[in-house]
Amino acid sequence: MVTYVVSKAESGKKLHRLLRHLLPNMPLGRLYKMIDQGHVRVNGKRKKKEYAVAEGDVLSFQMTEEEYRQAAAGPRKRKFAGVPADLDVVYEDDELLVVNKPPGLLVHPDRTEYKNTLIARVHAYLYRKGELDSRFFLPAAAGRLDRNTSGLVLVGKTAGMLHQLNRWHQERAIGKFYLTVVEGTPPAEGEIRRALMRDPSANRTRVASGGKDAVTRYRVLDAQGGYALVEVELVSGRTHQIRAHLQSIGHPLLGDVKYGGRPAFGVNHQLLHAWRVGLPDGRVFVAPLPDVFARVVKAIGLRMPEWRESQ
Repeated sequence: MVTYVVSKAESGKKLHRLLRHLLPNMPLGRLYKMIDQGHVRVNGKRKKKEYAVAEGDVLSFQMTEEEYRQAAAGPRKRKFAGVPADLDVVYEDDELLVVNKPPGLLVHPDRTEYKNTLIARVHAYLYRKGELDSRFFLPAAAGRLDRNTSGLVLVGKTAGMLHQLNRWHQERAIGKFYLTVVEGTPPAEGEIRRALMRDPSANRTRVASGGKDAVTRYRVLDAQGGYALVEVELVSGRTHQIRAHLQSIGHPLLGDVKYGGRPAFGVNHQLLHAWRVGLPDGRVFVAPLPDVFARVVKAIGLRMPEWRESQ
């Protein structure tokens, strides 16, 4: 049995078209027969050839690795020239890679940038270590951060780990904690339960009664000079949730112009850092602040929390 995980770039392709791309040496009639007879499954289930695959889908091929290699004509070539392989690696083992993303870097490609993204850097990093074989699996990030949000990103190096991470995300079993600086001083701690609705055309999220349920918890760590350092726990995971929720209670993020914040200390984007992640298996990862965040905290005179394993 050989497995392959669908990437973001491949999402939306018809199953038979993706298989023709993956297995160019396989006769078309045999390829269709494999689909019809259930010898190719998606997430363990039979699918028709017109099924549109989605990012993260696991394709299972009822064939040996040698048969797959022959049908695939060897590894697909990937070019990493010009892609930096430098990563701030917080943790790594055979299955899991945890990296600290800098602000300004996309996690996945979009229309503005395709080559220099966090996931491309991960692939280049693993390729140069001799640990990337894209015939069978391409490591992928579980979850994502906005371009200007920094901090921890979890990458599954194996299909099993990636699906474990995705399952934990769906079950809300991963503890996700962010640090941010907001305008004003919110109450010492609180929970924001306000439904959110996405406006893709404006790339904005707003509080709306007809939106999806969203829950954000926060506590103020320190306050000085009209700003507060806040730790935020992301209970649900809506796009721009922290930014929209904190704006809705009158405390937008410093520099977050899109959500009512004002540029300050040379920062004109949200000051938001995914600083701590706790997995259900007991592992906890902490990411140092990026330079721009540390500089603002120092300029305001805010006191940073000290992380202890007992917390």
